[in-house]
Amino acid sequence: MKLKLPNPGLEDRIPSHQELEKMETEEVGDRPKWDNKAQYLLTCVGFCVGLGNVWRFPYLCQSHGGGAFMIPFLILLVLEGIPLLHLEFAIGQRLRKGSVGVWRSINPYMTGVGISSMLVSFLVGMYYNTIMAWIMWYLFNSFQDPLPWSQCPLNANKTGLISECAESTTVDYFWYRETLNTSEAIDDAGGLQWWMVMALVSAWMLLYVCCIRGIETTGKAVYITSTLPYVVLTIFLIRGLTLKGSVAGIKFLFTPDVNELMNPTTWLDAGAQVLYSFSLAFGGLISFSSYNSIHNNCEQDAVIISIINGCTSVYSATVIYSIIGFRATEKYDECMADNILKLTNAFNYPENNITESNYDDMLNHFNITSPATIQGLNLQTCDIQVLLSQGVEGTGLAFIVFTEAIVKMPVSPIWAVLFFVMLFCLGLSTMFGNIEGVVVPLQDLNLLPKTWPKEVFTGLTCLVSLFFGLIFALRSGNYWLALFDSFAGSIPLLVIAFCEIVAVVYIYGIDRFNKDIEFMIGHKPNIFWQVTWRVVSPFIMAVILVFYFVTQISKNLTYLVWDQESKEFPVLAERPYPTWIYVIIFILAGIPSLAIPITAIFKLIRNKCCKKHNNDTVNTVSAKIHMSETNGV
Repeated sequence: MKLKLPNPGLEDRIPSHQELEKMETEEVGDRPKWDNKAQYLLTCVGFCVGLGNVWRFPYLCQSHGGGAFMIPFLILLVLEGIPLLHLEFAIGQRLRKGSVGVWRSINPYMTGVGISSMLVSFLVGMYYNTIMAWIMWYLFNSFQDPLPWSQCPLNANKTGLISECAESTTVDYFWYRETLNTSEAIDDAGGLQWWMVMALVSAWMLLYVCCIRGIETTGKAVYITSTLPYVVLTIFLIRGLTLKGSVAGIKFLFTPDVNELMNPTTWLDAGAQVLYSFSLAFGGLISFSSYNSIHNNCEQDAVIISIINGCTSVYSATVIYSIIGFRATEKYDECMADNILKLTNAFNYPENNITESNYDDMLNHFNITSPATIQGLNLQTCDIQVLLSQGVEGTGLAFIVFTEAIVKMPVSPIWAVLFFVMLFCLGLSTMFGNIEGVVVPLQDLNLLPKTWPKEVFTGLTCLVSLFFGLIFALRSGNYWLALFDSFAGSIPLLVIAFCEIVAVVYIYGIDRFNKDIEFMIGHKPNIFWQVTWRVVSPFIMAVILVFYFVTQISKNLTYLVWDQESKEFPVLAERPYPTWIYVIIFILAGIPSLAIPITAIFKLIRNKCCKKHNNDTVNTVSAKIHMSETNGV
């Protein structure tokens, strides 16, 4: 397939191989470099491996047939994830620019791809760092014994427990009332919560300190933030395997339901998870790779990071479900103990005469002899499989399910501190890439004076994000965050990823790209890369995008609220979104997606109407080399 769209002026916009070699030897250019290869790999691993690996992937496994989900996930990881990762690494390393600079160099009409990546990174980073603030709040509260979410507070008269807590659970109450003080609807703002504002300010200040000078500072931090989560996960796995019921949780996770392989939703979710778990289309990976040596083996990097990412997802799912198995077993034992106590008291049996082993036989006997009495006891249905199948994801897994399991562990504050330190490191290393995906394009767009140092650009990004992020510190903040999570990082990322692969293969030219890779790593990409880049990956991306769009359009948009007055309480009540929310959804998903065609149309109109002012030249490395040669004469 030799299809390649016309692309005049490309040679003038990109440095030649000879110019790249000269830049490498003479260190011409103002882009920083990695101290070593390990620093680069750890940064990319930290960006790719985030909170989604811990609380999204296990849920998808559990809800799509356990071990059966691994099959489409691994297939699409190979056919979609690795090729796109290699493409972003290679094009960033070749053109030595951030996302805006790369796509503008390929073709000025593709500048919108970089702008779209920047907008998505900004929106996702804005709510992602709010989750960091929540994690910091829980970490701060973990240095107490007993843990504050282990018991219900007393009411105002000190005569009993607060009803909202007594009717739900201690962990639910601490999350929804003590932490979020959540309102009953998204349009009930309820005002800023000062403790959340403080946590949010702290989270952005800490991030700014870590990112103040780009990779010069984040490159040092990743030695801790990218490695510590693996240490903590291993500690939790060892501890989890010693707990009762942990093996049952792991078995439940990996027991395959092959019928799920025939479900299109399983493949759709697997494809979307691959894209998100690699942090593709955010622009951060393109920026990170641009700081490499021109002869760095980007192909090897893509394979290594893909393997690490895939293995981390499976490993973290194992750890999470070992703890969920323990929690489910604890709930099952409590349920059985309560039922046995009711039967013992109702029929005046001696203690320990009714046990778990003979419970079913005794219950059948009582159902035959005294059915009215049994009906009046309101016995619970105790089923370990039902308890294990209660799938949760996201904040519900971290701040409710896991905290409840931690409370039941001996020396629970230590485990709470370890867990939230792990989440903090996972989130922080991901935020490094999000900030990079905003700051570098912002510099490339020349909207602000180029003389301003990177510290100013980083500071402005953090300050503006903090200002807009205050919406998440409202009483309705949790509902807003769920809205951002559903739309800001969904369809726009799929659109960007599809445009990226089309731009490189059919606008930049696959033959030119192959020669670039041969120049950088010493050999041409093999048949696997050729087939996936040219046909397979674009096709998969197009299918996922269409199906995802149709799914989003066709379903009724609802959200879950914490409402004590609801009949289902303490189960979250499902509410329809107000009609004005569609405007917000358009801003979150529509504007970043439409930035690509809008930018192209704007440049086309400007070129047609203002030819005398048209100057789409790009500050390439070649220009800098020529400048340095001129100055040296």
